[in-house]
Amino acid sequence: MKHSPGFLSMVQEAATRVKELTLEQARERLQASPETLLVDVREDREWSAGHATGALHLGKGVLERDIEQAIPDNSRPVIMYCGGGYRSILTADVAQQMGYREVYSLAGGFRAMLEAGWPMEIQAKDS
Repeated sequence: MKHSPGFLSMVQEAATRVKELTLEQARERLQASPETLLVDVREDREWSAGHATGALHLGKGVLERDIEQAIPDNSRPVIMYCGGGYRSILTADVAQQMGYREVYSLAGGFRAMLEAGWPMEIQAKDS
């Protein structure tokens, strides 16, 4: 996907404040620290098409509004992912600004997870 220069500039600037994890680092952290949350910040339609097993859905469009209710403990470790790793940088930056202390962005996002064979699930559609 070709991103606009303004969007890429925002991501690059936010990336200076956000810690990124590789897939291997994320796996290790999730195994070593069961309280760590994996948060999918993609849009509803992306989530419904497939998402990482065990992930919490908190779309970028509602993150600021809903994060404190969804994750009331701002010291709880959180790993955010999106489609390719850009939106999760932005959401991790916002979460940090809101007082969350241990927030990470997953490098490569959902596409990297798929390529690596990360366990996935598809949301069941209502009949």
